[in-house]
Amino acid sequence: MNSSVPATAVPARGGLAVVAALATVYIVWGSTYLGIRFALEGGFPPFLMVSGSRFVVAGLLMFAFLRWRGVPAPTRAQWKNLAIMGALLLMLGNGLVTLAEETVSSGLAAIAIASVPLWMGLFGMMRGQHPTRSEWLGIAVGFAGVVWLNAGSTLTASPKGLVLLLIAPVAWAFGSVWSRGRDQPSPFMAASAQMICGGVFLMITGLLVGERFDGEWTMKGAAAIGYLAVFGSIIAFSSYVWLLQNARPVLASSYAYVNPVIAVALGAWLANETFSAHDLGAMAVILLGVVIITLAKAKRS
Repeated sequence: MNSSVPATAVPARGGLAVVAALATVYIVWGSTYLGIRFALEGGFPPFLMVSGSRFVVAGLLMFAFLRWRGVPAPTRAQWKNLAIMGALLLMLGNGLVTLAEETVSSGLAAIAIASVPLWMGLFGMMRGQHPTRSEWLGIAVGFAGVVWLNAGSTLTASPKGLVLLLIAPVAWAFGSVWSRGRDQPSPFMAASAQMICGGVFLMITGLLVGERFDGEWTMKGAAAIGYLAVFGSIIAFSSYVWLLQNARPVLASSYAYVNPVIAVALGAWLANETFSAHDLGAMAVILLGVVIITLAKAKRS
């Protein structure tokens, strides 16, 4: 599938920065699904370590660096907004995907999360952004793919994973739409604060459900945690938050039809994951819906 973004969708001002941020989100986030799987296989608990601790560490490091550079800290009102976004995007959006990957392959998790732009289109209606006929077509096609994926694919073999991968994209999409126009600090400070808040929520959740880090871990798992913290959290998540504030929403969400392709390819190549024709067919339909929405929004813009 062609993962390029239509030229008309890229704003002229800051165009190179937008392209660089998109490329980062496309490639790095596509690889994080496999990184999560390797971290889980390496003996790290999902909420406490794979998600929570790496977000807290990444967020604190980034926050300290920004403050050292003189970037103002968030105000009390901004911390409230950032905490809500951290809960929606990171605790529910990322945390539930991590938990799902205990029973679902990394590629299949990425396919399920490809529905994010579909939910963003629906939640956008709550803010007066009514879809055009072409956008409604894309939403209908995309949700047909979601239904197909959840009815008869290998995902149904894991009821827990199925439920988690239905909730996660809804939470991420709602958080992304909710964030627009809210009082926030600079994009990178916003990203660091969201990681701190979301990471704390995830670690508390892990402790409440009985997670403990008292087992053996592997070097492969530790390397995966490091990769997720530096590339997945600091670099890619910061790029996404920057895109939410500096690019059209349709561009910020366009990663969703690139990440699954990368995740499936990496899962098959490096982890010997297999996918049925049903899974790949559902992915194709979901991504077709996302592409229709992307092109329709770009044309309207």
